[in-house]
Amino acid sequence: MTIRTIAVGIIRNAQQQIFIAQRPAESHMGGFWEFPGGKMEEGETPEQALKRELLEETGIQVERAELLSTSQHQFADRQMAFYFFLVERWQGTPYGKEGQPVRWCPQAELKADEFPPANAAIIRQLVASL
Repeated sequence: MTIRTIAVGIIRNAQQQIFIAQRPAESHMGGFWEFPGGKMEEGETPEQALKRELLEETGIQVERAELLSTSQHQFADRQMAFYFFLVERWQGTPYGKEGQPVRWCPQAELKADEFPPANAAIIRQLVASL
């Protein structure tokens, strides 16, 4: 089984709010909220994938990203490796460029059960860091 590598952007504004998007109902883990990001392509570094994915999904250009955490998660049908980046400097205004519902959520109010299980540890870390 191949491992899919995912670059994830935790976009945080000056008010300590995190930009999150809702996964399409028909997708894997549909209906859950997520931090924007996506699959790393052949030849990309995690940071390059992050910048490409955030531009595609949210319309922002990342100026600076800090790697917060990495993790692996085994789903019934796939194994994934995650690179979670904190993004606090960007150009543009993030929005649901692919038509997905989005919102700003206060960091303290992130709830792990509203996200796919692979996000539980990073959400605990974000909430505990306040």
